[in-house]
Amino acid sequence: MTGDSPLVSAADLLVILEANERVALLDVRWAGPGSADGYVAYLAGHLPGAVHVDLENALSGPPSPTAGGRHPLPSRDRFQRAMRDAGVTNAVAVVIYDDWYSIAAARAWWLLRLHGHSDVRILDGGLGAWTALGGPLELGDVVVERGDFIAEQPRLPVLDAAEAAALADSGVLLDGRPHNRYLGRDETVDPVAGHIPGAESLPALELVRPDGRLLPAPELRQRFDAVGAGGATPIGAYCGSGVQACHVALAAAVAGLGDIGVYAGSWSDWITDPARPVA
Repeated sequence: MTGDSPLVSAADLLVILEANERVALLDVRWAGPGSADGYVAYLAGHLPGAVHVDLENALSGPPSPTAGGRHPLPSRDRFQRAMRDAGVTNAVAVVIYDDWYSIAAARAWWLLRLHGHSDVRILDGGLGAWTALGGPLELGDVVVERGDFIAEQPRLPVLDAAEAAALADSGVLLDGRPHNRYLGRDETVDPVAGHIPGAESLPALELVRPDGRLLPAPELRQRFDAVGAGGATPIGAYCGSGVQACHVALAAAVAGLGDIGVYAGSWSDWITDPARPVA
């Protein structure tokens, strides 16, 4: 696929598929906020040739008190196996979509790039943009030829708790959760409310338009500028469990800020140590 943007429009993807250009399509709808059971929804209709990838089992490792939050990163072997099962190879472009603001899709996008895939795009606007265009849907499961994707050593900045705390002091650490959770209000997910001291609030869900497409690059840049993350200062992001943080990283890439750090364990990891301060 051509171009440097991490996004592909529904119209452009339709042209690509109609031209029979080889693309690995990943459907990462999941039973998170805004979605029913992802696999059930996938079976009821998905982009032709798309393979369902489960966020909990393919894009996360098994959670444990010491694993790094509610959605710890999968091991390289676990992720490589899941991507090969989905037909992914290093030489073929990958397009990813979901049905909720590309939050889960951003996790898959970030992990593939973390492990060395050089051509990964997100369908801007997800399934909604595709159906609004009149794109065809396919029912049932898809069996693809197993891929040979090789998960390389991490190539993107991955932060641990100490590095996130240091970045909050020396750079800009962005909290991608909804603003009320950043403030410590209405916390219904994690057992401790609040945020990492020094972090700035930049909710991932405020970086998208109502139809699910990301805001235009200039507007995204303004959002980052407004919280001090628009210049040469190092930038990192976290959220509740490391999923929405990847969406903030996606928005940063679209805004032209390059690859920012992601605190993979995020708030759900931070609060496992009672010695860490809470704001």
